[in-house]
Amino acid sequence: MQAKAPYEPDFNRLATTLRGGKADRVPLMELGIHPDHMQAFLGHPIATLMDKIDFYQRAGYDYVKLTLPFDLKVRPSEPTGEAPKASNLDRSAWGTEGAGVITTDKEFDAMNWPQITDELFREYEMAEKILPNNMQLVGQHGDIFTFTWELMGFQTFSFALVENPQLVERMFQRVGETIYSLFERMAQFSRVGALFYSDDIAYQSGLMVSPAVLRKFLFPWMKKIGDLCKARDIPFIYHSDGKLWEVMEDLHDCGVTALQPIEPKAWDIREVKDRYGHWFALVGNVDVDLLSRGTPEQVQETASNLIASVGQDGGYCLGSGNTIPAYARPENYLAMLKTAWEKGSLE
Repeated sequence: MQAKAPYEPDFNRLATTLRGGKADRVPLMELGIHPDHMQAFLGHPIATLMDKIDFYQRAGYDYVKLTLPFDLKVRPSEPTGEAPKASNLDRSAWGTEGAGVITTDKEFDAMNWPQITDELFREYEMAEKILPNNMQLVGQHGDIFTFTWELMGFQTFSFALVENPQLVERMFQRVGETIYSLFERMAQFSRVGALFYSDDIAYQSGLMVSPAVLRKFLFPWMKKIGDLCKARDIPFIYHSDGKLWEVMEDLHDCGVTALQPIEPKAWDIREVKDRYGHWFALVGNVDVDLLSRGTPEQVQETASNLIASVGQDGGYCLGSGNTIPAYARPENYLAMLKTAWEKGSLE
């Protein structure tokens, strides 16, 4: 690609927007960007943390997002403490629909849970030393709900909500404690300027489970993460695919300040802005299918319309309707970036 944003990064710009305010321009933001696109943009592999920082800086992002190499989707036979290193963007397999690896209390007790080690945070320690002064880190992890049902299998999880609620409660307690401790550690780094919790709870048609289940098992943990953000006075971003109308008040009560990605096939971002723009900044909404199969001109038109109709009063970051996957067309991704560069000014 060999391009560069015509402005300098400024994390204050992003922080202002994520709190619903109006900055000098509409920022760019993503949950994830596949390394192939970073490599194509820079013209060389992403081999070091400095390469990653260079990409975010040149592409016009005001932050660098770091995700911990920690995954709870493990089997009892895996050695304790050796967490898989697969990225969220590399998870192409279907979720566990039937029975997972924990279907009984006995299997729960036999589970070798991965351990949280200092090594997981080495990249954060390095970034504290080399990150440009005008940028900050966004610390991201998630999936308390998703890890729980995937470890049990969705069918097993669903039946257990009625037949074995004690096991469900044990699962959420164990998974919640683990994931919360990751956010607790991330929040201790001075250069972490926002926390980003991701956990899909909805389809395009609505929630995966009843709001009562989420209120009992998930939202108390999200509120604890929100309290971390409140203590640091930093934004709290939440990602879920699908339509979330039924739990918007709950998310607000958890301390969420920004919602991503406002999946375009699930709900209308302008309606979300009209109804809940006083509570949440909005991030995303450029359809991944458009980025993958559309033309640069179509992407430019969509991004321009979002900037004009959602971003002019602030509280909006341009980005995809999920992530930037490997199969998105590089020329379409660049078209979205350039639209933000050229039309994102709010001054």
